[in-house]
Amino acid sequence: MTELSRRKVAAFDFDGTLSKSDTLIPFLLRVTGRSRFAQIAAEVGVSGLRRNVDLRDRDAVKAEMIHRSMCGRREQDLQHLGNLYARDLLVNELNPTVLQRLEQHRDAGHEVLFVSASLTYYLEPLAQELGVTAVIAVEPSVEYGLLTGQMEFPNVRAEQKALRLRAWLGQPALGPMKNLELWSYGNSSGDHALLAMADHAYWLGKSSKLPNGAIMMSPSAAPFDTAEPAR
Repeated sequence: MTELSRRKVAAFDFDGTLSKSDTLIPFLLRVTGRSRFAQIAAEVGVSGLRRNVDLRDRDAVKAEMIHRSMCGRREQDLQHLGNLYARDLLVNELNPTVLQRLEQHRDAGHEVLFVSASLTYYLEPLAQELGVTAVIAVEPSVEYGLLTGQMEFPNVRAEQKALRLRAWLGQPALGPMKNLELWSYGNSSGDHALLAMADHAYWLGKSSKLPNGAIMMSPSAAPFDTAEPAR
């Protein structure tokens, strides 16, 4: 397969990478209201003291927060809130340098994805606005139009990011990937697996925590070079 016919894909983490900060907690606040959210946070803390939830396990804490915030709510209400939140994120909360890089990939004809531990309710409408090809993110489970409080898949973090992206790409769960050139962008330890699988890995976290093989992306980063060598 020639270089021109290789599939070219750019995968972006969202929170702290494309967005300037965390987006899940502000969204849950919109869903529940401040008073109920404070109550939920206290309930999760009590569950931790009773050892029903391991407070050291961020995935378990997140699952409990989502369950208590969303169980029994109508999916159409969450979709409506997600659409409104996506508009606010688009106007106020996106990192302009990373957004420019996303647009460069899109305009070059690359497939562009969000691979994120954020919620599909606001990432999907945001993806439509930005011309993003697909969204791999947290999908709450729904039955008869109501949220069950569960997630369809494990939290999209760490190794799950790589596994879900490989599945979407139609690549094996382990080993080398064929006929593909992959750019990945992330900012936290939860993105290491996503960056490790990429031909071109860009880091937006602290320089002291730069993963092996990744490139530090500065606020004034130049446009990506499609001719840059794969690592």
